[in-house]
Amino acid sequence: MQSLPRASHRVETPRRRGGSWLPSDHRVVRVREKVAQVKISPVAMLVPPVQQFSEIIYGDPTLLMLARQMLAEVPTTPPYDSDIRDLDVLLQTINLIVQEPPAFVKGANDYEFVGFPINAILVWPMGTKSGMVFFRNPVVNAALKQVLSYWATFLASPASTSVLTTNSNGWFGPAATSLMPNFAETFICDPTKPAYGFASFDAFFTRLFRPGVRPVPTPGDPDVIINACESQVYQITSSVQRVADFDLKGQPYSLENMLDRDPSVAQFVGGTVYQAFLSALKYHRWHAPVDGTVVSTKLIPGTYYLESPVEGFPNPDPSAQTNSQRFLTSVATRGLIFIQADNPAIGLMCFVAVGMAEVSSCEIEVTQGQKITKGQEIGMFHFGGSTHCLVFGPQVKLNWSVAVGDDVNLSSQIAKVG
Repeated sequence: MQSLPRASHRVETPRRRGGSWLPSDHRVVRVREKVAQVKISPVAMLVPPVQQFSEIIYGDPTLLMLARQMLAEVPTTPPYDSDIRDLDVLLQTINLIVQEPPAFVKGANDYEFVGFPINAILVWPMGTKSGMVFFRNPVVNAALKQVLSYWATFLASPASTSVLTTNSNGWFGPAATSLMPNFAETFICDPTKPAYGFASFDAFFTRLFRPGVRPVPTPGDPDVIINACESQVYQITSSVQRVADFDLKGQPYSLENMLDRDPSVAQFVGGTVYQAFLSALKYHRWHAPVDGTVVSTKLIPGTYYLESPVEGFPNPDPSAQTNSQRFLTSVATRGLIFIQADNPAIGLMCFVAVGMAEVSSCEIEVTQGQKITKGQEIGMFHFGGSTHCLVFGPQVKLNWSVAVGDDVNLSSQIAKVG
């Protein structure tokens, strides 16, 4: 493919449900069974972080008003009619979710995976005016971090393997295996053992490919840039700005915000951002796109259930945050890995991991000064949604091998310099 023109290049992304995270049946999206359960049998005491979240909301008149208003502002007509109109029901439902592993859930068409169970119950409240103010609040996000950390701890426990079965709602059941064919041949596991040998749901989610499954095609060619994650191309944008109004329609990339005002930001102004989305069913580890040296790394706390204002009502994104991915590069939880490529034609680049909702856990596995080789593992997402970016300076002449919408395997060539 020809290199991108120097003028800004952006392809509009159609509204769609994202990467098997949310099912198509709105009744499933509402997780109605869980809501019905807490309405019938509410618990007297919430788990500690949810109890603390409740106390924070009820203890702040402004937050309490926003929380109640965001539930009330959701229209009562289909498809927006919601089972949750009461704040206590919302908190009780979250309380139930964080004590269970995510399973395949019965939908209109057999079983479908609800990858964002909390996002599923917030999908419409997030799109209201009050919801956007509520989920932007730093106190709310600090409390949500504790809630999600509690869930992450559970997902790393042996109890979370209860869904790693061959049952109809299990991850090795008929519906799941039809979406993940040749699982045992592709990933390191042992089908003869309980839970295929995985010690927890997190171990399953961060599973490894078997050796040789995703080889680097051209390890000796420094001009080839490979895909850092198993992902679908979401955006390729050139002439990116140092500072942009990312709240606006089009959600322009804002390098100052994306890179957390790193001193190197000036080197990327006018350059290119490649962004791709990771499906719930795929591999969730990150690998080096080039040979080079790690210059620095950084973990940035951010928002969890905030979406772009332009994706809210009156025409909200039915997948909650899929169409807000450019916006989320400036506000969501992120992990940055700055790499000085061995190839001087690439120079300094940055890998940006973006956590979307739920656990939003970014784990960086490399350190400053470390030498890395193309295809080497550099980090991972634990349970939660995810998108990632590669950021290049304006001097890098990129001839793209992929286009927006392409599903691209890990380690496949995405571009060549020159």
